[in-house]
Amino acid sequence: MYCRSVFNELSVRMREPRRFLQVVTGPRQVGKSTMVMEVFRTLGLPYIYCTADGVPATDVRWISERWSSARAQMAVGGYSEMVLAIDEVQKLGNWSEVVKREWDADTLDGLGLKVILLGSSRVMLSRGLSESLFGRFEELRLPHWSYAEMRDAFGFSLEQFVYFGGYPGAASLVRQESRWAGYIHSAVIDATINKDILVDTPVGKPALLRQTLELGAAYSGRILSLTKMLGALQDAGNTVTLSNYLNLLGDSGLVTGLQKFSVDLARRKASIPKYQVYNNALLGVSCGQSFKGAVRDSRLWGHLFESAVGTHILNQAFVHRFEVLYWREGDLEVDFVLRKHGRLVGIEVKSAGDASTRGLSVFRERYEPVHAFVVGRDGIDPSSFLSMDLAGLF
Repeated sequence: MYCRSVFNELSVRMREPRRFLQVVTGPRQVGKSTMVMEVFRTLGLPYIYCTADGVPATDVRWISERWSSARAQMAVGGYSEMVLAIDEVQKLGNWSEVVKREWDADTLDGLGLKVILLGSSRVMLSRGLSESLFGRFEELRLPHWSYAEMRDAFGFSLEQFVYFGGYPGAASLVRQESRWAGYIHSAVIDATINKDILVDTPVGKPALLRQTLELGAAYSGRILSLTKMLGALQDAGNTVTLSNYLNLLGDSGLVTGLQKFSVDLARRKASIPKYQVYNNALLGVSCGQSFKGAVRDSRLWGHLFESAVGTHILNQAFVHRFEVLYWREGDLEVDFVLRKHGRLVGIEVKSAGDASTRGLSVFRERYEPVHAFVVGRDGIDPSSFLSMDLAGLF
């Protein structure tokens, strides 16, 4: 079985004496539960795995009941250590207060019950962590699968990754494109909207939320004002509603709107967004072309390629906690601007056609980034870039 790097980190932490809750966060279908179960198999400790998926949101006693079962099993088995894993914990109302109470009780009693919390909804999970569990947890962020991971685990070529993206559950279906598309729609898009967003957050226009996802994915790597986006949507509300929906989709690891880089925070907040999916499968399934047709269409392939570079940057940003923006002034543009601790990195993507890098040159002269480079034509090889750990850029 292929093991991601987070597997080793979680394994090491679970072998340490009980100290912190371990919180594994990330979007749907990236293998959080599978990874945790594999850690259990190699750890050698007794464990209980349970999921709150399907449990009524008001049933807060459910967490305490699972916790009591683990304590009882420890007592009966005479175990000095045990692991309790609770999946989709954010679906339960007031879950963080219950977890805090049970965790603190075990700490007071000196009980060696180690706890892992897993969640798909980043915004709900992070809200509970910041409100109640401050100082009691460590977070492990599990992003979408990278090109290097899909290549090593499933033998993906670069072209396959650019079109089919990085969902491990769909990897075996890429030679049956209708089945692959069905998986993306049902297991990823429908599940995220219906089981995460609509359950966690009041949404006045669910159909508009879905249309926002579809149009945002289709425009991945492109700049489009919210006003123009409204004109392309049916049953549209206003730009505030659309912006809120885009934030929800971004928090769920589907598609986001990158802000324009500016030293003026107000201008940045008011900028026209550049749409970017977190996984290129969302663009591939909406592009209207088969894999072979997309490879032959140079214009479409350039679109897919730039978006694939963007997915790598976004998922690295999720793990390493840096900002991702874009820069444009007149006809000058830099596709991606990375920022962390005041340091900037400029990245331009070139697949074919215009090879001008004048925008990158002007950006370099004006803002003095620590790095400014091209990915693709006359620059860093795409395979190399899509395998890079971008934390080293800062």
